[in-house]
Amino acid sequence: MRINTVDRLGRSIDPIVWDAAEEIAPRAIRYAEKLLGDPALATDLLEESAAAVSRVLASKNGTGSAPVRNLPPYLFRAFIRRVNRARRKQPTFVELTKENPTVHPNWASPSKHFEYKVLIDEFLTCCDHVTRDMFYRRVRGFSWNEIGRVYGISSHAAESRFSQALQRVRKKLKLR
Repeated sequence: MRINTVDRLGRSIDPIVWDAAEEIAPRAIRYAEKLLGDPALATDLLEESAAAVSRVLASKNGTGSAPVRNLPPYLFRAFIRRVNRARRKQPTFVELTKENPTVHPNWASPSKHFEYKVLIDEFLTCCDHVTRDMFYRRVRGFSWNEIGRVYGISSHAAESRFSQALQRVRKKLKLR
């Protein structure tokens, strides 16, 4: 997978940081894809991390403070922080809807699979139509950016709206 020289927000990536991003990209994106299930989101997060590290390097050059000694591990750590933040924001129900029972060992029995489906159906009946649509799009692999475009809002706003709806439903179903 190729890394762009500009992240999705239009921030440029320093050539030195871009080289480091290209170096760690195969391993980093594969790792993030396992956690998030979306290689495009993983690539976006790597590009955002590279742009952020570029800004840090530019600010360190101007102040005379110590430069980063080993850039690839520094960038990888910044990337992992973003992946973990994105993972915490993602709904856990997306994982429950995967059809392949070998992916999740908890689904070894058909009755467990059925219980998850019932739970998801109960969850969806408590949601408004927009949240349901966001859920189905997310399950089909849409990124938050694509979902945001459908509703004319930013990807962060779409993700936030969905997360808030999840919290309301959890309260209503007494899951928290």
